Amino acid sequence: MKTYFRILNFARPFSQYVPWYAMATLLATVFGVMNFGLLSPLLKVLFSQDQALKSSPTAPPPFQLNLSWISDFFYYHVGQIIQAEGAIGALRFICIMLIISVFLANVFRYIGLRIEGVVRARVVKNLRMQVFERLTQLQLGYFSNQRKGNIMSTLTNDVQEVENSVVSTLNVLFREPFLLIGYFVVLFYISPKLTFFSLIVLPVSGLVISTISKKLKRQSSQGQDALGSILSIIDETLTGLRVVKGFNAQPYVLGKFRQSNSLYARIITSMNNKRSLASPFSEFMGVSVVAGILFYGGSLVLRGESDLGGEDLIAFLALFSQVLVPVKAISNAFSNIQRGLVSGERVLTLIDTQPQIRDKADAKTLPTFTHEIEFKNVGFRYADDPILHNINLTIPKGKTIALVGPSGGGKSTLADLLPRFYDPTEGSISIDGQDLRDCSLHSIREQMGIVTQESILFNDTIFNNIAFNKTDATEAEVMAAAKIANAHDFIMQSPDGYQTVIGDRGSKLSGGQRQRLSIARAILKNPPILIMDEATSALDTESEKLVQEALTNLMKNRTSLVIAHRLSTIQHADEIIVLQKGRIAERGTHSELVQHGGVYHKLTQMQHTS
Repeated sequence: MKTYFRILNFARPFSQYVPWYAMATLLATVFGVMNFGLLSPLLKVLFSQDQALKSSPTAPPPFQLNLSWISDFFYYHVGQIIQAEGAIGALRFICIMLIISVFLANVFRYIGLRIEGVVRARVVKNLRMQVFERLTQLQLGYFSNQRKGNIMSTLTNDVQEVENSVVSTLNVLFREPFLLIGYFVVLFYISPKLTFFSLIVLPVSGLVISTISKKLKRQSSQGQDALGSILSIIDETLTGLRVVKGFNAQPYVLGKFRQSNSLYARIITSMNNKRSLASPFSEFMGVSVVAGILFYGGSLVLRGESDLGGEDLIAFLALFSQVLVPVKAISNAFSNIQRGLVSGERVLTLIDTQPQIRDKADAKTLPTFTHEIEFKNVGFRYADDPILHNINLTIPKGKTIALVGPSGGGKSTLADLLPRFYDPTEGSISIDGQDLRDCSLHSIREQMGIVTQESILFNDTIFNNIAFNKTDATEAEVMAAAKIANAHDFIMQSPDGYQTVIGDRGSKLSGGQRQRLSIARAILKNPPILIMDEATSALDTESEKLVQEALTNLMKNRTSLVIAHRLSTIQHADEIIVLQKGRIAERGTHSELVQHGGVYHKLTQMQHTS
């Protein structure tokens, strides 16, 4: 239950809920038990007025804090009413008391449910918020090892399952035990012998339900994994639908989905079968015990071996039948909780995952960039795979450094080290002498602008995409940035201008238009340092020209680190770094490297011939 109570901790502070919830639950229980406690005097008034009078004390009983005083006090008033107004008056009094009792029981029950609803909403809101916050904090390498479908399943289905199966049991686990205690107190008062006899149902049903719950928990974990696979297939299919159709791969994709879907259906069916068994079993055991009590208690009454009257036996049976309601509710709740706890553990595991790239406790703010960026003996390995070896590189302020080389040479990894998407495993990276690992992530990335090869846009308006995270940007500033990026003309031709919604990932725009919006976003941020994974490699000639002009405008008076795919675009770079197998193979200007006749010369020759 450690996971259960940890999930409830997301509702803190408890002080605003617990006292009122406990009071409402206690009062609802008291009046709920009273409803059935009134059954015995009601039957006595209806069928045995003389016995009702005999049961009534002739004087008010002295106060004592126990059930006997409550019973004697009630019978005293009933006796007084019978003597004054007859049986009809007593019947009217008991019925009015019954109505008031039922009304108050339901009022306090409603208040408890209202409080529980607030707690449920708070738990789920805080849980989902912490999951999403943790996802934004985790390093990029974490997502390379995870299936997107599993992450989406955790954020959506697992959190929803926690609400449905764990948080929704609050009223059961905190209200039903109160009811059970109240019922058994009254049952013991009516007949200790019959109550002891009735208790045989609880350990038997509890043992069976515990066995079912263990199997449910194991299958719940398998079910959540199967659901994650389904979501991954859906995401991959929607993302790559053009490829799926182009390769006539619909049957292949459908086969993968059918297999995962069938596995999930089998697991869920088995879980539902086991979960559904708890309620009918507890009901069968309960009815069997009621029948046994009726036979045993009836035999005692008929043989005159007990002070228990017929009306007391009926009241006992009616009250004990109500014991089955909270028992069934608790048994069903435990079955549901086992399924929800699996989801809760997955959610908490994600929340507990600590980001490898994070601020030190004493992290300082990186001062404004004024001098140079230095890579000193930098090495990086991912797991056991070495990616970069002994990189030494200095980028003076205002200079453009280009990274070129064969695929897999480490260009993107080297660029990702600068904004601390990863930290080097060897050596250090510093800006103006400040080791980046000693500075806060926010202050580092605040001075950098990133333009990736694949335009990252959001399903929002053009204005909001350009002004991303710059909430105070004015329309004039956004338009100025768009003009520098050669984007203003096509924006004004869009249906709603800057308020045009561009669709999922900018699907309503061409590749060149998407890139120019990304560049406009970087221009608006106006960072002193630029990191560019060349944005023109996948564009047609006309779009490339417009984007290249925008990039040139963006790079003016800025320090730039450019990953080059088309070597023609970086011929004017101040220095070109050729990376091969994670090492600096060559470095120099375009003309120097061409004359050298090495790796760079071969790359230029290959692109010219192609």
